[in-house]
Amino acid sequence: MALRLGDTVPNFSQDSSEGTIDFYNWAGDSWVILFSHPKDFTPVCTTELGVVAKLKPEFDKRNVKAIALSVDDAESHRGWIGDIEETQNAQLNYPILADPDRKVSDLYDMIHPNANNTLTVRSVFIIDPQKKLRLTFTYPASTGRNFDEILRVIDSLQLTDDHSVATPANWTDGGDCVVVPSIPTDEARVKFPKGVTEVKPYLRMTPQPNK
Repeated sequence: MALRLGDTVPNFSQDSSEGTIDFYNWAGDSWVILFSHPKDFTPVCTTELGVVAKLKPEFDKRNVKAIALSVDDAESHRGWIGDIEETQNAQLNYPILADPDRKVSDLYDMIHPNANNTLTVRSVFIIDPQKKLRLTFTYPASTGRNFDEILRVIDSLQLTDDHSVATPANWTDGGDCVVVPSIPTDEARVKFPKGVTEVKPYLRMTPQPNK
């Protein structure tokens, strides 16, 4: 059965480029980005792995760990890492899960038969410290993933977990937020001392509370 937002993601133990990983133990109390690849030595994925390595300082600021998956074995991954580091000018600083038995691909519903009945699709899973699935993206093979958007989503999730706001279209960190509908306007004006602008009774805006 497909994972749905809010589900507790399944644990697994699997080999990787850094040895055997027990997923829950490895994740600890961090947020996790798990992103999958159909195979090693593919061009678009090579660029993505390099970008994620370069973004490690941004992930660290947000208490996020990155982990990739490809269906090839760990020895193949280590060869691919050499190519990634050579071509992308980035030191790989996170593990790549080996999934030749498709165990993790099946657990996380990464194989879509109408796309290809043997290869993992290029998915992204954002998982919170309680091991709850908070977001999924699935990309076609021809389109590289936008990791700036993934960081933006993490910023939104972490903000809205801690404050009674939602984030509007095209929001970026520091932008105005939406007051959640469950808070009456009078209460919102007390809760958000920076101010509440009532555009419509159901659409109230406030400056980002933690900025």
